[in-house]
Amino acid sequence: MIHVAFILGCLLQAIVAPPAAAHELRPAYLDIRETAADEFAVVWKVPARGDLRLGLYVRMPHTCKPRGEAVGTIEGGAFFERWSMICASGIKGHGIAIDGLRSTLTDALARIEYGDGSTQIARLTPEAPQFIASGVQSTLEVAHAYFLLGIEHILLGFDHLLFVLALILLIRDRWMLVKTITAFTVAHSITLAGAALGYFSLPQPPVEATIALSIAFVASELARAQPGERRLAESYPWVIAFAFGLLHGFGFAGALKEIGLPQTDVPLALLTFNLGVEAGQLIFVAAVLLAYRGVRALYDVSTVVGRMAAAYGIGSIATFWLVSRIASF
Repeated sequence: MIHVAFILGCLLQAIVAPPAAAHELRPAYLDIRETAADEFAVVWKVPARGDLRLGLYVRMPHTCKPRGEAVGTIEGGAFFERWSMICASGIKGHGIAIDGLRSTLTDALARIEYGDGSTQIARLTPEAPQFIASGVQSTLEVAHAYFLLGIEHILLGFDHLLFVLALILLIRDRWMLVKTITAFTVAHSITLAGAALGYFSLPQPPVEATIALSIAFVASELARAQPGERRLAESYPWVIAFAFGLLHGFGFAGALKEIGLPQTDVPLALLTFNLGVEAGQLIFVAAVLLAYRGVRALYDVSTVVGRMAAAYGIGSIATFWLVSRIASF
């Protein structure tokens, strides 16, 4: 269906990308919590590989003084630095910046939790590496921040994108593809909302392993598809997408839990994050379909060969993820 080189290039990029580039695309994370009047606990998470970390450093207001030495550790492919500080008159109204961000490809997410329970979320980019700790965010600022976070999360979520890609390759009828993607959207929206609001939860490691299993299942259906024969996933793809979409929703919720929801505007933040996820998903679907048209205009490639190469490529990656995620339990 799609040129073999294009398929394998897109699929394998998530695994064989150069370490520096792959890690630079992962956002850094700054968490600041007010533990007492004018006292703050800080956690700074930076992408790392082995003992090497990105050269990103937090620049706090000049009124803030550290209490003791910062403690740094390497955990799960990231460098964590933790310290506490005292800021005369607090940090509201002062600027917080990430030095070194301008020379990278990554973004940084900052979250401040104040003593009164209010929170502030800011997304820092190489073009805008500083923000002001205001203590209060407008409705539009909350919506904008969470919408962009949703887009960023799905476009960096290679496992979710791989599942969607497998569905695109499996389903030949465009109307059925629309219904299937819609079913996937509805399903993960349900579990994303429920898990983020604390109504139900599942442990994250098994969820991530099952997501890899869902990709392997669809890849298996794609590899076994024969002309004139309709397998389960081809006959009822929306059912498969809905069932596995419930699990993918728990994966989205895991990322949202790390960020946290603002004490005010919870429904808005949840809605715009989900809309961002959907926007990113539609961007990906459109990119794949446009690439397919472009390749078809340039190459005369066998549909069977392309589908089979894609199926084995997707299945190999999914199996690798499955084994490595089970091993990390």
